[in-house]
Amino acid sequence: MSSSLPTLLVLTLIGLLSQFIDGSLGMGYGVFSTTLLVAAGLLPAVASASVHTAEVITTLVSGISHHSLGNVDWKLALPLSISGIIGGVAGAVLLSNLPGSQIKPVVSAILICMGVLVVWRFAVKYREDAHAEADPPAVALAVSKPAEEGLPTWRIVLVGLVAAAFDAFGGGGWGPITTPTLILTHNVKPHRVVGSVNASEFFVTLAITITFIISLGAEQFDWIVVACLLVGGVIAAPLAAWLCKKIPQKWLGILIGLLLIGTNLRTLVLSLK
Repeated sequence: MSSSLPTLLVLTLIGLLSQFIDGSLGMGYGVFSTTLLVAAGLLPAVASASVHTAEVITTLVSGISHHSLGNVDWKLALPLSISGIIGGVAGAVLLSNLPGSQIKPVVSAILICMGVLVVWRFAVKYREDAHAEADPPAVALAVSKPAEEGLPTWRIVLVGLVAAAFDAFGGGGWGPITTPTLILTHNVKPHRVVGSVNASEFFVTLAITITFIISLGAEQFDWIVVACLLVGGVIAAPLAAWLCKKIPQKWLGILIGLLLIGTNLRTLVLSLK
């Protein structure tokens, strides 16, 4: 890829926007950056490998930023990290041999449905829960049950395995699968889900990148692309983590659902052409 100043600026802007969206809403870095890089002329394998390499640093900065702001629930992040490492390595090694053109439409359709459920939960059900909090203490206690009563650990592990495998396979999938799943099924505030997903993503991305380097060879990476994505992502990560905590829960949930619907509608339409 050209190393002219306009190209470098565009690549840096791609990294900045992708990390800003991912860091504030818990998804989007891989999907947006890989799509834009392929559109700019990179081969899909090189684009995916470059994105994951840049993500090693950007997710580290993002995870530290979220942790410092109290956005990380390690009861979520730890099992996600461990299972994500296993799923990511397996995905990078094995899933590239499966018919992705047949898998992606099914996954996209499922994620669109999840996006609709997320929007419904925060646009409609959130109002019902807000009214319930004003009711007698017995109802309020039911609404504010502890996080431990959410998903059992084995289900969090399963979510991490599946999400990381698809992330390695398609250049994106960790956030779109983990974030809405945990928001819909786990009793944790949206900004804590986003922070936990971002923190665990560092370990998953590191494992996937090492696997890509071993399987593809370091010479196959476009290091100019990696450097530009990295610079843009590092700039955006702290601001995105701060914004995640400041956005009201209702609107954060709605934005996550709309982003999930929009990105996967595009994937579904393109895969069915």
